[in-house]
Amino acid sequence: MSRIGKSPVAVPAGVEVAIAPDSISIKGPLGTAQQAVTGGVAVEKEGSELRIKVLDGSSQAAAMSGTLRALVSNMVTGVTKGFERKLQLVGVGYRAQAQGDKLNLTLGFSHPVVHQMPKGITVATPTQTEILIKGIDKQVVGQVAAEVRSYRPPEPYKGKGVRYSDEVVVIKETKKK
Repeated sequence: MSRIGKSPVAVPAGVEVAIAPDSISIKGPLGTAQQAVTGGVAVEKEGSELRIKVLDGSSQAAAMSGTLRALVSNMVTGVTKGFERKLQLVGVGYRAQAQGDKLNLTLGFSHPVVHQMPKGITVATPTQTEILIKGIDKQVVGQVAAEVRSYRPPEPYKGKGVRYSDEVVVIKETKKK
């Protein structure tokens, strides 16, 4: 069995957990998150902790116990604190502006780029060159950040483009005669 799957998930006060045979739902101050539970694995609540149990001894169920434990832990963190990704725009004339659930980007193309945010994701632009993507689902927040970055990924010669705030872009030396 996975070593990660053996450790319990702490449930803080103010978080409600509803366990069904085929799914788990966690409700907190920021919203509600749901996850399907695959066969061979069960979720049990013991006091203020959630434990993942392997029902049959198959290697598939043992592998899924660690995966499910990580997903449940991320759900608890998401409904209590939330997740965020910060993006930076590097380049002359590169700007971002949040308008409701849309993100308007000026990235050096002949047209502006408008990215529609999915339900449950909020976007903010503290400055014109910073983008802050927030939500309760870690996977969706990361996916939206990757989609925005894919419009203009950082190029290796000047470093221009959309990058994560903690990303390091290695600049190449130009060709010499």
